[in-house]
Amino acid sequence: MSAPAGSGHTGHMIRVVVVDDEELVRSGFRLILQAAGDIEVVATATGGQAVREIGLHGPDVVLLDIRMPDVDGLTVLREVRGLRNPPVVAMLTTFDSDEYIAAALRSGAAGFILKDTGPDQLAQVVRTLAAGGVVLSPKVTRTVVDGYLSGGGVEAAAQVDKLTERERAVLVLIADGLSNSDIGTRIHVSVGTVKDHVSAILTKLGVGSRVQAALVAQRAGLIP
Repeated sequence: MSAPAGSGHTGHMIRVVVVDDEELVRSGFRLILQAAGDIEVVATATGGQAVREIGLHGPDVVLLDIRMPDVDGLTVLREVRGLRNPPVVAMLTTFDSDEYIAAALRSGAAGFILKDTGPDQLAQVVRTLAAGGVVLSPKVTRTVVDGYLSGGGVEAAAQVDKLTERERAVLVLIADGLSNSDIGTRIHVSVGTVKDHVSAILTKLGVGSRVQAALVAQRAGLIP
């Protein structure tokens, strides 16, 4: 469930803040994203600097390290989600930090990106997040589906059975990482109608975010 190739960008300069305790990671992400042309890294920060910098710059997207020695990513995520106009937050993770994934999911993370994501994919990931899509590294998704969400495939299938045929189609597109605009284009309805479908899907599935809905879809076998 990585960023779809056709997501496109949102038509304006996407403002990003990168939060990581390693200067090399911050610098590398800045160089890669700035080269995209439609993305501006307005700040980079450590965990302790993060909330101040995010409040100061008002980014569209935050790429946030899930584990940092000064202030950990989960603490930053909860504080950022409490801001008046919170940005979209995706967690940067390595495969040895799986125990943090479920907590980040419950706290409102919009996606999970492995730090070894290829440079050619990173800009598209940011565009997908800025457009309202979800981004889940396949390895991270497998981990969550295998053990970090309660219930199994039978329970997920029962949840999905509550959806109408159109809602199931929208759920699959959510799980594919498409934004509301992209979903509307795909199924030939307005963005407002898509928002209504998404709201109904979250309510019927009993989840709080598009990421959680996407994981239910995967657990139920709607997508590979």
